Amino acid sequence: MSLPMPRGFEKPYAAFLFDMDGTILNSIRAAERVWGDWARRQGLDVADFLPKMHGSRGIDTIARLNLPGVDPEHEAKLVTEAEIADVGDVVAISGAAAFLSALPPDRWAIVTSSPLRLAHRRLEAAGLPLPRFMVTAEDVKVGKPDPQCYILGAERLGVSTHDCLVFEDVAAGITAGEAAGADVMVVTATHHQKMETTHPTLSSYDEISVRISADHKMFIVPKAA
Repeated sequence: MSLPMPRGFEKPYAAFLFDMDGTILNSIRAAERVWGDWARRQGLDVADFLPKMHGSRGIDTIARLNLPGVDPEHEAKLVTEAEIADVGDVVAISGAAAFLSALPPDRWAIVTSSPLRLAHRRLEAAGLPLPRFMVTAEDVKVGKPDPQCYILGAERLGVSTHDCLVFEDVAAGITAGEAAGADVMVVTATHHQKMETTHPTLSSYDEISVRISADHKMFIVPKAA
C-alpha cells in the first residue's frame, strides 16, 4: 500500500462507496478517445482539456466551458452514446472483481459521475459485478465535487456517511467524499503522477481484503507484502 493506513483508520465500517472509472475499472483510453474527438470538434486544446474532464459528469464538464451555441445537455448525450459504443479496452482494476464479490451485497454501492447506461456497459465490459445499489449522473442535480452523490449513496444503503469508506481516484471525488463526512481511500492504479494526499492510498485491490464482524461491520485488512 503506497501510504499506510494511519492509526485509527482501521475501524469498522457500515458500508463501502465506490467511484467507478479509475477506481474499480480503467476506462481512460476509451474515455479520452471519445472526449478527445469531441474536444477537437469544438476547437479546444485537447491536451489541456482531457485532464480536466475526469471525475465529473459530462454535462458539468461541458457546461463549465461555457461554449457559445453549445447545449451541454445535448452534447453530453452524444458523448455518452459514443462512450457506450467504445468499451473495447475497458478493464477491471487488479483485484477489484474478487474484492467486490467478497462484500455483502447490501453493504456497498457504486457512486459514479457516469450515466446509468454507460455505467452498466463499462461494468459488463470489465467483468465486474453489478451492484444492488448505485448512484449515477441522473440521480443528482449537481455532480462531484458536491457531496450529494455520496450522501445519497449512504441513504440508499440505510447508513450514515460517517460510517462509510469512500474509494476514489481524482480530486473532485475525493472532495465529495470528504464533504459528505466519509473516510476516503485513494485508488492510484491509473495515476501517472504521484498524487499528494493525506488519505491512505491503494494501487490495487490485491493489497487488501475485507473482514466482516459478527455484527456485520466491515474492516479493511492489508495483506502482507
